[in-house]
Amino acid sequence: MYNTAASHTQQRINQYLVKEIMDASPQQLLLKIYDFAILNCQRQDMVKTNNAIQELINSLNFEDESAREISIGLLRLYQFCQEQMRKKEYEIVYKILSELRDTWRNAFNL
Repeated sequence: MYNTAASHTQQRINQYLVKEIMDASPQQLLLKIYDFAILNCQRQDMVKTNNAIQELINSLNFEDESAREISIGLLRLYQFCQEQMRKKEYEIVYKILSELRDTWRNAFNL
């Protein structure tokens, strides 16, 4: 019986998360990816952190000339973070991701 109740609770949580993600703006989604990366960096989970950073890399815009320079700079930072995670330099990655997240949040006025 406990498993059924726990399963039902987990299902409701999952439905809530799906709705939250589906209703999120692109800016909110970007911040959620940062939150996920930061949380997993704190947990010292290299795979999940690097997967989240890869999603950040995938979101970069190299097509728009006005965004290209910023995207190149962010790409270098993200790749550095992935390398530091592999070296287990969690504090460095945490600091960079946290500062980037705060910068984006301020830019988005969220």
